[in-house]
Amino acid sequence: MIEQITSNLYKIEIPLPDMALQSINSYVIKAKDRNLIIDTGMDVEECRQAMQAGLRELGVDLEKTDFFITHFHIDHFSLAPVLIADHSTIYFNEIESAGIDWVRSDNFLPDLVNSGRMSGFPEGELQKALTFHAANKHNWREPLPFTFLKDGEVLNIGDYQFKCVTTPGHSNGHTCLYEPNKRILISGDHLLSEITPAILSKYDAEDPLKKYLSSLDRVYELDIELVLPGHKDIFRNCKERIRELKDHHRQRGDEVISILEEGSKNAYQVASQMTWNIDCESWSSFPALQKFFATGETIAHLKYLDGKGMIRKKMREQKMVYSRA
Repeated sequence: MIEQITSNLYKIEIPLPDMALQSINSYVIKAKDRNLIIDTGMDVEECRQAMQAGLRELGVDLEKTDFFITHFHIDHFSLAPVLIADHSTIYFNEIESAGIDWVRSDNFLPDLVNSGRMSGFPEGELQKALTFHAANKHNWREPLPFTFLKDGEVLNIGDYQFKCVTTPGHSNGHTCLYEPNKRILISGDHLLSEITPAILSKYDAEDPLKKYLSSLDRVYELDIELVLPGHKDIFRNCKERIRELKDHHRQRGDEVISILEEGSKNAYQVASQMTWNIDCESWSSFPALQKFFATGETIAHLKYLDGKGMIRKKMREQKMVYSRA
């Protein structure tokens, strides 16, 4: 489905088969010299067909088209290498490129296994979850024509002058595009209208929730009329949405502390007692992969609270265990 947003700026809704998010918003800017596609979907048949049909309807020539990728997650990136032509450029954040290198390295699955074990994730469920992890579907030819853009750099496409705004949290180098004259923010997964962006953490990572909350504060200061998110509906109430997201994370932190009032627990145990917006009757009926993601979100909150001095952590039998400070 194609929607015209403003002059020469369009949204193509790309289906995401077998994913809870169901679809991704790919944005297309038509210009005289070079077009730009922002985020693409996955390298699967349903995504390829929807994208190619949308580009045909818009009359977009891929030989005259470049790409901007907000972050390295498979639903935003992995179709781009299939679509690029000989003279295409993929604009990207260098930190995100390192994320792709990690996903494709021999360290990727061992890193996730080690983090899962430290969280207390049951071994059988852990192996099952990683079997279905979407990152296993990353495939592309090499080398890729990356042009790395830094925070504050400007990308000129037709009548649009997009400023890169680095917003770490959902991923380490997540980058939004801000058009100050038209007051438009293309937000990737930093801001979503109906759902809370997933802030996941491993045990060897920094504090992603702290970074995310700081990124929210940064975007709050921008003059934004229209937010074009990576998923779900376009929206206008940017500042109100940021306040809602910050309040959500405050409530989640309070919930974690309340659970730890009952005694010391590892991240998997804490996650099993938290409230989750998923269509399952109980934690035991969660799919293994959803448990893995929920535990990753829980680790992010535990790290943030530990950094604030509100909880304590210690290793016990090769698992990280948390208690009230």
